[in-house]
Amino acid sequence: MMGRHTRSESLFYYFRLEDQVPENHLLRLIDKHIDFGFVREHLKDSYSDTGRPSIDPELLLRIVLIGYLYGISSERRLIEELRMHLAWRWFTGLGFDQEIPHHSTFSKNRHGRFHESKLFEHLFERLVAQCLEVGLVRGDKLSVDGTFVEASASKESRIPREQLAEAAQVNRTVREWLTELEAQNPVEEPTHSQDKVSTTDPDSTYATKGGTPARMGYYNNYLVDNHSCIIVGVQATGARLSEESRAAEEMIARFTQWQGKNPQSIAADASYGNGELLQWLMDRQITPYMPTRDAVARTRSPLFGPERFTYQPESNSYLCPAGQQLNYGGRNDRNRAFAYIGTRPKCGPCPLKSQCTKGAFRFLAIHMNEAARQRARDLWNTPEFEQAQRQRKKVEALFAELKGRIGLHRLRLRRLKFVQEQFFLAATAQNIKRLVRFLSTSTGPATVTA
Repeated sequence: MMGRHTRSESLFYYFRLEDQVPENHLLRLIDKHIDFGFVREHLKDSYSDTGRPSIDPELLLRIVLIGYLYGISSERRLIEELRMHLAWRWFTGLGFDQEIPHHSTFSKNRHGRFHESKLFEHLFERLVAQCLEVGLVRGDKLSVDGTFVEASASKESRIPREQLAEAAQVNRTVREWLTELEAQNPVEEPTHSQDKVSTTDPDSTYATKGGTPARMGYYNNYLVDNHSCIIVGVQATGARLSEESRAAEEMIARFTQWQGKNPQSIAADASYGNGELLQWLMDRQITPYMPTRDAVARTRSPLFGPERFTYQPESNSYLCPAGQQLNYGGRNDRNRAFAYIGTRPKCGPCPLKSQCTKGAFRFLAIHMNEAARQRARDLWNTPEFEQAQRQRKKVEALFAELKGRIGLHRLRLRRLKFVQEQFFLAATAQNIKRLVRFLSTSTGPATVTA
């Protein structure tokens, strides 16, 4: 006989949250393997010794982390979901008879004591240190890349820079930005400065990446351990290619300090293959597995490349394939190159002229860091280069997870300092999942449920 379920409600239930969360649930494993007790010690100077007790900062951090683990960017919606989700209540330690913090509490703490104490950066660094300690991160072979993340601002919010002073009289965001910029007193303009600035988010950049339409946004830069796919470096920058290289240097230097030694190699795409970064890596004996920026031009050009010319240090000149001398013609600081020039009488009748130049004579530009660039070129056709480039695809998979699973395809917070904290939290959530899976595999069942 077919049964029929009848909805009924009892006045009292015997119910324990502890019994409702499976042993292999992600949040139970996080609670088992990750210690969040450091939060109160880290923030102790941010609270007074007297007065009414505040909401436990560890509770707030656990709630915020749930949002990034499950792709909920809205704090209002996060609080609504927390009221109904048993596993989330268990993870936060909130019983059914306890009040859930108001959503505005997160904003106040994030812009206040959390930001001032760099709590989210500290949490990220602790996770990376734990990954190193348990042997999940090897730290010898790394990859670096950046992705464009749309800002919480529209292109229509941009105004010419000369109108900023007037806008600051009625716009608090612009007023604070100009005050901070004046306090920093930069020697030169920021690399991502533009003729127009957004009054909604002045730090954001109007740019694009990957052939998509231009939008306001930032670059999220990741430094990743190839073996474990753990993010060991995070940097928010303006959406400019030059900013990517600077971020790579800072992340590598910071990670080197953590583990006490340089990585063996770095894999990246051609946007990082500039002479300055390659020289920086060579000075630290780090092998660069990345195409140089002139790679496409070199492979497509039918003319002799610089490698066909022989340098003569005694006369600071080059010999062309036909044996003619190109004399030093000065340096171009803008392009960071030295110029070597042939002559019409020598190049004009040369039988190899059609293979060398389309002009009246050959002009050879040698980058100031040509030795480092050539070192990178020598690695192009090696098996190690091919393997490193395959491993580099892991960074792209992390960016796909960032925008798809975590939901950070568009930023919710504004200003670079708060965008950086969003990126730290997102990377922390990504790392936590991999760390607890690694620890649970080595101590028990490998299956983990969300």
